[in-house]
Amino acid sequence: MAIERTQDAPPAALEESPPRTDRASWAFIAVYALGYAGTWLALLTPVLVSIALRLRQLDPDSATQDLALVLSLGAVFAIVGNPIFGHLSDRTRSRFGRRRPWLIGGMLCGSAALALTALAESVTGVLIGWCLAQLAFNAVLAAMVAILPDQIPESQRGTVSGIIAVCLPLGQALGVLVVRSVSTSTMLSFMLPALIGTAAVFLLAWVLPDRPRTERATGSTSLRAAIRSFWVDPRLYPDFTWACLSRFLLAMGSAFIAIYQPFYLIEKLGLPVEQIAGRVSQAVVIQTVSIVVFSIVSGRLSDLLQRRKPFVFSGGVLYALGLWMIAYATTYDSFVLGMAATGIGHGLYFGTDLALVTGILRSRPENSGKDLGVLNVANTLPQCIAPALGSFMLVSPGGDYKSMFIVAGCAALLSSAAILPLRTVR
Repeated sequence: MAIERTQDAPPAALEESPPRTDRASWAFIAVYALGYAGTWLALLTPVLVSIALRLRQLDPDSATQDLALVLSLGAVFAIVGNPIFGHLSDRTRSRFGRRRPWLIGGMLCGSAALALTALAESVTGVLIGWCLAQLAFNAVLAAMVAILPDQIPESQRGTVSGIIAVCLPLGQALGVLVVRSVSTSTMLSFMLPALIGTAAVFLLAWVLPDRPRTERATGSTSLRAAIRSFWVDPRLYPDFTWACLSRFLLAMGSAFIAIYQPFYLIEKLGLPVEQIAGRVSQAVVIQTVSIVVFSIVSGRLSDLLQRRKPFVFSGGVLYALGLWMIAYATTYDSFVLGMAATGIGHGLYFGTDLALVTGILRSRPENSGKDLGVLNVANTLPQCIAPALGSFMLVSPGGDYKSMFIVAGCAALLSSAAILPLRTVR
C-alpha cells in the first residue's frame, strides 16, 4: 500500500469520483451503521467502565486522578491520529481501496492494544495500552466517517446521519451490557467488546464499494506542505470554523458525564461500588432510547424539510437542560431523568450535524477524510481537557459535581449559539 504525502491538490489531480447521485441501498446503510456501532463499542466501553474499574483495582486511592491522566493523554493521540489518518486514507493507493485498509488494520491493532491495557499491572501500562488503542481506533473512525460523503448522496445524508448518530449510544449501551455480563473478568471486559466490534467492521469492509485510486496527486511532498494542508482557513471557510466550535462545545459538555459517571454515582449519590456497572447500564440504556428515537426523527425531518440548523440548535439547548438536571439531582431517579434529557438533545444534534457539516464541505470533496478528521479533533479535544478540568473542579475549594455539571451545561448551550452564524446551510 502506497501513501502519498501531498499538499491539497485540485480535484482533477486527485481523480475523485463525481458526487453520488444514486440512492444508497438500505442493506448497505444497515451494514454501515453496524460497522459504525461496532467501532464505538470497542472504543467507548473502556472509557465508560473498564478503565475506571481497572484503575480502582490497581490503586483505589488515586483512581480519579489516574483516570484523568490516562484519558487525557489518550485523547491527545486521538486528536493527532484522526486527521492524519483521514488525510492518509484520502491519498491511499491500494487495490483494496482508500478506506478498507484502514478499517481492517485499525481494528486489529486497536484490539491488540486493548489486550495490553487489560494485562497491564501498573497505571503506566494502562496509559501506554490506551494511547495505542486510541491511535488505532481513530484510524478506523477517520475512514468510517469519510464513507458518508463517499457513498451517500446528499439527498439521503440527513437520514443516514440520523441513523449513524444512533450508533455511538448503541455502542455505549451494548458495551456496558457486555461488561456487566463478564464483570468478573478484566480481560473479557476489554476484549469481548473489541471482538464484537471487529466482526462488525470486517463485515462493512467486505461489502464496501471502495474504488481503488491508481494515480498520484500532484503538489509538494515536503513535510511542511503536508502539515500546512491540515489548516482550513477560517476566513475562507467560516462556516466550517463555526461548525467545529459548536461540536467542540457540545463535546465538552458531554465529556464530563461520560468520564465521571461512575464516580458521580459512587461519591455524590452514594451507590455501592458493586452496583455501578448495573446502574450505569440502566442509565445508558434509557439515554440510548431517547437518542435512537430523536436521531432518526431529526435526520429524516431534516431531509424532508432541507433544513439542518434548527435541529442542531435545539439539540444543544436540550442537552444543556439535561446536564443542569444532573447537576441538581439528589436521587438516582432524578439523575436518570437528566440522562434521558441529554439523550433527546444528543439525538436532535447529532442526528443532523454530520449532514450539516458535509453540506458545508461540498466544495472540498477531494479532502473529505482529512476535513472530517479535523472536525473530529473538535469532538475529541474535550476528552483531553475535561478530565483535567473536572479533576481540578472536584479537588478545588468549593468544587463539587454540581458546579462541574453546571459548567458542562453552559458549554452545551454555547454550542447552540455557535450554529447561528452559519450561512451556507439552512
